[in-house]
Amino acid sequence: MAVVRRSERWREALGDDGPLRRAAEAAVAAAAPDLPADCEIAVVLTSDDEVRGLNRDWRGRDRPTNVLSFPLVAPGAAGPLGDVVLAAETVEREAQTLGRPVAQHAAHLVVHGVLHLLGHDHASDDEAARMEALEARILATLGIADPYDAPAEATAPW
Repeated sequence: MAVVRRSERWREALGDDGPLRRAAEAAVAAAAPDLPADCEIAVVLTSDDEVRGLNRDWRGRDRPTNVLSFPLVAPGAAGPLGDVVLAAETVEREAQTLGRPVAQHAAHLVVHGVLHLLGHDHASDDEAARMEALEARILATLGIADPYDAPAEATAPW
């Protein structure tokens, strides 16, 4: 599991990478317990500008978004799982709107992104409900309140 900082904004917004590493590991442990704990995932912390370019080039949407996932292999196949890319300005803005610490919101987005790498999706209402419930269970193991509930304080020291 690697965390790659491509924007200095993340240094002041996040501090250390521990919460994001734990979030990725918790997502893999809960959603794909047969995968090795040290499976390869890169969490790329970058800017809205870079994410906007990726979103435009890969999804046809010329705007930044909070998180993008780029699977490298099919879920369950051998090899690196892929990349989860977060946009600093968008994540900061959303965290402020939600009244949550940036690290907590970023951890949620890492869980969300890793679940996409593992084949989960939210295209239909049923899929979205299953994915959101799984995210909430994973985040609870990290001491993070259900992000789909009303804003609440985290029990972990974020």
